Amino acid sequence: MSFRTLQRWALSALLTLLALTAGSAAFHPLPAFAQAELTRKVKNKVPPIYPDIAKRMSITGTVKVLVVVSPNGSLKSSKIVGGHPLLVTAAMDALKKWKFETASEESTGVVEFKFNPE
Repeated sequence: MSFRTLQRWALSALLTLLALTAGSAAFHPLPAFAQAELTRKVKNKVPPIYPDIAKRMSITGTVKVLVVVSPNGSLKSSKIVGGHPLLVTAAMDALKKWKFETASEESTGVVEFKFNPE
């Protein structure tokens, strides 16, 4: 398989994934209360690792994740609400390692990861 054919296949697959991701957002709108940034303090914040393929393709952007943090400070649930599919996995891998301060109740909000090549 030539490099050009592989390049076209990868672009086609990426565009298909983007179309599917964009289409699913219309069926899962965010609740009105979930628009705000998460105010719960982070005790251990692990930065995401910028994917090599995203760097090579000069893909930048912000991944937004709706999170629910349990009272003990662990991540209870998360849902991607925006961002390039090639950056989402890196953001989620980092977020799973985060630890938040304890609180008397659950916290809900949006966490943003910004990806820019350096």
